[in-house]
Amino acid sequence: MEPTPPGVERNAAPIVHGGEIAALEAVLSRGQWGHGPATDRFEAGIAELLGVPDAVAVNSGTSALHLALRSVGIGPGDDVVVPSLTFAASVQAIAFGGARPRFAEIDPETLAVTPDTVMEAITPDTKAVMPVLYGGRAVDLSPIRAALAKRGIQVVEDAAHAFGSRAPGGWMVGADPDTVTCFSFDPIKNLTTGQGGAIVPRSRAEADNLRSLRLFGIVQSRDTRAGLTTYEVQGAGMRFDMSQLNAAIGLVQLEHFTGVATMRQHLWRTYQAELSGLDGVHLVDVDVANTVPFNCVVRLDRGRDEVFHRLRTENIGVAVHYPPNHTQPGFAAWHRDLPVTERVAAQILGLPFHPAMTYDSVRFVVTALARAVKETA
Repeated sequence: MEPTPPGVERNAAPIVHGGEIAALEAVLSRGQWGHGPATDRFEAGIAELLGVPDAVAVNSGTSALHLALRSVGIGPGDDVVVPSLTFAASVQAIAFGGARPRFAEIDPETLAVTPDTVMEAITPDTKAVMPVLYGGRAVDLSPIRAALAKRGIQVVEDAAHAFGSRAPGGWMVGADPDTVTCFSFDPIKNLTTGQGGAIVPRSRAEADNLRSLRLFGIVQSRDTRAGLTTYEVQGAGMRFDMSQLNAAIGLVQLEHFTGVATMRQHLWRTYQAELSGLDGVHLVDVDVANTVPFNCVVRLDRGRDEVFHRLRTENIGVAVHYPPNHTQPGFAAWHRDLPVTERVAAQILGLPFHPAMTYDSVRFVVTALARAVKETA
């Protein structure tokens, strides 16, 4: 058996460029660690890269979804269409605000919703649609935009996997003026701040509202309040802001993002080439020409669970993203029959995927996968 190359024991891992420690030390030495100038610079950097007027940084991707839904008026009594095949955070962000997740079917080739599956899931109480950009691939809802708008249904995009990706029309994910887009910057995402997220608002008024919601409903910025003897609370809000410590990491990551995006695309294409022709194994398409891939997922014709355990025994960090939410006990009240989702969820397997991997690592994983599939048949 080949010696185990480095990196295959992990499904994903952050990449550190070397400047993060110095950036953290600079913030630490200033003595102001909460939201501040570094956070503002990070927001500006995100907006510049995406080509949008503004971005609002928060402390997690889940907070981004929660605040985005709240900012567009989603609350108790409202239905939000969301795929079942997503991380539980997508669903919790809906339920936490008192709304109801309305689970939608997916396309088995992309593991994402389609215009048809969204329209099938809509109810008279639907007030928002939350497409999840699985693996980083954009979801094109343009064929039903007019129908959604006629019903007053808004689009809040869960782009946790998709920072840096482009839509088929060529614009960056986040640059659609009719969509509120939410990103995650946790340790294994395309860009990381250690922990964090961001929302791309549709207008200056929406950005102002989000900044109020993320910090106790206070109107004035921290810098403005420093020169005042009072401040104004305009409404509800909690503490969801991003610290300068996290923003400092993100600023360094932004400097290197183009290189990381290229590495991720190259790694995915390497897997694509090595998996070609492997019987019983189907690569989930991410449209890599337009996508900065977050993961590399295959569907197995049979024996997914056995293959999973065989590879884990060989210290290969495979994973399953994700168990379907409509079958979770915590979401039983919103269960629907979703046969495609259930079939696909029993087939998918995430292969180790992070920028530090080499060709030898990919070849090692694929060789072990082929052996496990053959032995399981």
